[in-house]
Amino acid sequence: MPLDVRGYRPGGFMDILAALKQEEAKLQKLADTVRQQLDAVRAAMKVLGREVASSDQPIGRKKRTMSAAARAKISKATKERWAKFRAAKAKGKA
Repeated sequence: MPLDVRGYRPGGFMDILAALKQEEAKLQKLADTVRQQLDAVRAAMKVLGREVASSDQPIGRKKRTMSAAARAKISKATKERWAKFRAAKAKGKA
């Protein structure tokens, strides 16, 4: 096939542009679908009582902190339970 003035085959350059425009339209349609799905997910999250968080804030409850006294009380109770368990185990071996 002979080349035109710009060095392209007749219809070749326009075929590429047409294909790119078709691909753009396809991707735009896909992006619209994804946006609709994202909106539906966000709406469901609001219905369930959670705020839609931005990228830097977690969704859900704030992490609870425990006082030093409460941690000490739990630690003491755990140590007493394990001491009781070990004493019973040692009694069984003897």
